[in-house]
Amino acid sequence: MSKMQNSGSGSKSISGFSKLSKRGKIKWIVENFFRDPETVMHELTSYWHKNEDQQKLLDGFSENTITNFPMPFSVAPNLMINGKIYVAPMVIEESSVVAAASAGAKFWMDRGGIRAKILGTEKLGQIHFLWNGEEEFLRSNLHQIKVKMLLDAKEIISNMDKRGGGVRDFKLITNQTIPHYYQILVSFETCDSMGANFINSCLESFAQSLELFCSSNDVSLQSGYEVEILMSILSNYTPECLVRVELSCPISELGEFPEGMSAREFAERFYQAIQIAKFDTHRAVTHNKGIFNGIDAVVLATANDFRAVEACGHAYAARDGQYRSLSDCSLEGDQFLFFMEIPLALGTVGGLTALHPIAKRSLELLGNPTAQELMMIAASVGLVQNFSAIRSLVTTGIQQGHMKMHLTNILNQFQATEQQKSKAEEHFKTHKVSVQSVRQFLNSTQ
Repeated sequence: MSKMQNSGSGSKSISGFSKLSKRGKIKWIVENFFRDPETVMHELTSYWHKNEDQQKLLDGFSENTITNFPMPFSVAPNLMINGKIYVAPMVIEESSVVAAASAGAKFWMDRGGIRAKILGTEKLGQIHFLWNGEEEFLRSNLHQIKVKMLLDAKEIISNMDKRGGGVRDFKLITNQTIPHYYQILVSFETCDSMGANFINSCLESFAQSLELFCSSNDVSLQSGYEVEILMSILSNYTPECLVRVELSCPISELGEFPEGMSAREFAERFYQAIQIAKFDTHRAVTHNKGIFNGIDAVVLATANDFRAVEACGHAYAARDGQYRSLSDCSLEGDQFLFFMEIPLALGTVGGLTALHPIAKRSLELLGNPTAQELMMIAASVGLVQNFSAIRSLVTTGIQQGHMKMHLTNILNQFQATEQQKSKAEEHFKTHKVSVQSVRQFLNSTQ
């Protein structure tokens, strides 16, 4: 039986919440935190999936679920990568991102498309431990430790080995910041799976093997010390799981731009915008956020971990100590080149990719790609989205297109009628969109 408690600070708390039914959870929430419990109860339950089996599947993805949070599922067509055309699935709430990705994809499809290449696919895991003995003892015995680790974890590794993956390398790393601290950095190949469970299972087995090795009689007699495992966990920083994507064409083929801007002037302004994002952190953060607008939307649509992807990407952007733009640009003679190298640890089998019904459709839409192919697709969407955003910034400015894409949201916010919406869409084809201007227009049409 759950019991509501008063914490003494005016906030409400409850014990046994997780044991309540889903309706019980909602009932407690609406009765204690909302002014109109009946309306909110109806609203929250209205988002439940009508198919009970599907709803049970969704509820199983998380804990303490009370309802679903709908997000738009959009697509960006005409994404040409290495000569093959894709329709990219995108889950995102910002319409201008999908519009920019679609426009960028079409622009570059007409100029040869995107060239993409996988530079590496290794993922990493760490065993953190304390050791009071000599570093040289660990280094001289690392091969023996590795042999024991692989032998003890044979059952865990066997299936991945059969698929062409498995454990690739072991490195002993020291850091004098923490006394007696060491780590074993392990690299993995996980093929088409993200591999988090595989990596963590391997690491926990390896850690146990390390403990057993260092506590065995003959070793402890030689060293006089035992190892103390602190933790074993994968790293979401995967700088060797890397993809390169690039766009290029003669500057003269970049086309025409607003207010008589020449292709050469556009290319130079575009280049300068990238240079700013390479040294100015304030600009670089916003610049890279734009890249992840595109990447995250694809990652979400395919039920991969966008939080891990973002954390890794931002760390990579600061790998030399200065946070910089992830994309780059060069102008050589008449050639315009826009490119990016970015770490993306993605999977197309296992985990939610195999369970989430829409994620499975996303992968089917993409032709059931390999993990490497999905890396190229996600990075390409990020690059064309970034191109479109910078093109707007250095020509018309971002707000003109951005606010027009938000016109529908503003009209809905003001509860405009269908007739008012139709008139507003026509009016704002030639007028600047803002919340104030839309309000004034609607007032004038009443």
